Amino acid sequence: MQNVTALVRRYVDDGRFPGAVTAVARRDEVLLFDAYGRRDVERDHPMRTDTIFRIYSMTKPIVSLGLMQLYEEGRFQLDDPVVKYLPALGRPKVYDDGGLRESGREMTVRDLLMHTSGLAAPNGKHPVSLLYQQAGLTGMDSDAPLSELPGRLAGLPLQADPGARWIYGISTDLVGLLCEVIGGQPLDEYLRSRIFEPLGMTDTGFSVPEASISRFAACYGYDDGTFRLTDDPRTSAYGKPRTFLSGVAGLVSTAGDYLRFTRMLAGGGSLDGTRIIGPRTLRFMTANHLPGGQDLAAFADFGGETKRAGQGFGLGFGVLLDPTVAQTIGTPGEYFWGGMASTAFFVSPADELAVVFLTQLRPSASYPIRRELRAAVYASLDD
Repeated sequence: MQNVTALVRRYVDDGRFPGAVTAVARRDEVLLFDAYGRRDVERDHPMRTDTIFRIYSMTKPIVSLGLMQLYEEGRFQLDDPVVKYLPALGRPKVYDDGGLRESGREMTVRDLLMHTSGLAAPNGKHPVSLLYQQAGLTGMDSDAPLSELPGRLAGLPLQADPGARWIYGISTDLVGLLCEVIGGQPLDEYLRSRIFEPLGMTDTGFSVPEASISRFAACYGYDDGTFRLTDDPRTSAYGKPRTFLSGVAGLVSTAGDYLRFTRMLAGGGSLDGTRIIGPRTLRFMTANHLPGGQDLAAFADFGGETKRAGQGFGLGFGVLLDPTVAQTIGTPGEYFWGGMASTAFFVSPADELAVVFLTQLRPSASYPIRRELRAAVYASLDD
């Protein structure tokens, strides 16, 4: 794994990342678990392997898998209308050239998992995103409970018809609420009992306990060659229980915890004899569900640090369809996602490989670390 450690250390030594933890596992062996740099630049605290990170959108695969556990139990169907479980949502109209029109069809549970619900992002630039902001929809920073979200969305239009476009918005917040409504527990308790405790993910949750604040990393932006502190661990909102349990971006975790989650995925849904989800369900989730086998470059209304050509999307996971089109080393069928602070993971079932990279630099488009990390990892494999 020399290519991997050299890549990450170069990023830190060049002053591009404050620090990072990188973990690679293959089959039953952890090949790399390395901490480098600083978790808190101002206090000169070194990075540790048990450092707690804001994983932002790496929350989405966890919450999506949580909902699919209920699917395995026959508690809902993917084509069920969302309004069946969240009646306050109603049937929102669609924004169209400054006006509103009726939607072509109802939003389904599958749409939420695929990001084809038509729901926008509160931090976007589309006119519907601006309406979200005016309505006080602030995403994970909201002071309102998750249960109020459908009612707050009911009077706002969709950005597109359900099923028409892939839009990276707030769909997974409603996935989390479905876990609550169908599963019968608050989202934090549901995930703890169904995923975190069975996997031994002891540092993963929606807030950081007081006893663990010393391990919580600072979060940074990057301006004119220097780090700009955007969230101090000592004063962070994560230090108190969250009112809004965001399935979009609300979790914190460690590299060790998230590696256990990804090793479970690489193991077909089980780890150390504990089954979290069935292997066929997992294969179904990580297949490309975009219409006609399209990739995200053709179907998406949102970009990001990673190129979207050659990449599809399943139920909560991005999927590598064709490495040559994606212009990245990889194995077809690999699945992945990342977070706003430049975090990333990917799993290759064919290679029995799980990779986790955690740092804290916003935005994720600052550097092409995900593509470079993938190349370094695959170059380190002997077969």
